[in-house]
Amino acid sequence: MPLAKEPSPPGRAVPEPEDPTAAAGGGGRRTHRPWSARRVPAALTAAVILVAAVAALADVVAVRAGRPSAAWRRHLTDALATRPVDDVWMLTGAAVAAAAGLWLIALALTPGLRHWLPLRSPAGCPRLRASLDRDGAAGLLRDAALRVPGVGAAHVRVRRHRVKARADVRFRDPRQVKDDLTAVLGEERDRLALAAPARIVVRVRRRTG
Repeated sequence: MPLAKEPSPPGRAVPEPEDPTAAAGGGGRRTHRPWSARRVPAALTAAVILVAAVAALADVVAVRAGRPSAAWRRHLTDALATRPVDDVWMLTGAAVAAAAGLWLIALALTPGLRHWLPLRSPAGCPRLRASLDRDGAAGLLRDAALRVPGVGAAHVRVRRHRVKARADVRFRDPRQVKDDLTAVLGEERDRLALAAPARIVVRVRRRTG
């Protein structure tokens, strides 16, 4: 569960955090999903731009020094000057450039880190940010489901807006087990203090073997 505390402005005191369990009761402040650093896309983009810039600069310096321009630049210049706009290579290059641009725009406008669920900040410390891994949340909910009488096996998947739980009923009425399981999972979900509590969907099936 990563924690991140935003720095306070100079000259402004930050109140001490209150009881962290207060956030689970609804008194905390809702937070958004943390933003990914996007290190790999940023590194790839920077590397491509750096290579292109260094190659172009080296060729310009060579031309200024009295040497002929590189063959790749002459070939590129001739191709851009002679090929029509509807040429297949021109259309392919434009499509690749457009796709790369849309990908970078999507990365810039979306937070990423979809595997992390933001938690509510404590009421007394709104700059404290915390997130919970989906697998960890699913494990806690699964342990709670297995404590319900009648449940022999359970599988829980946690999504942003929904928690899907499947359980095998060994004894008791499946409808009663489903009601108890829904209530237990709802209580455990509330203890997680998620910023956006997910809706719980429970499916049960009778297993006698």
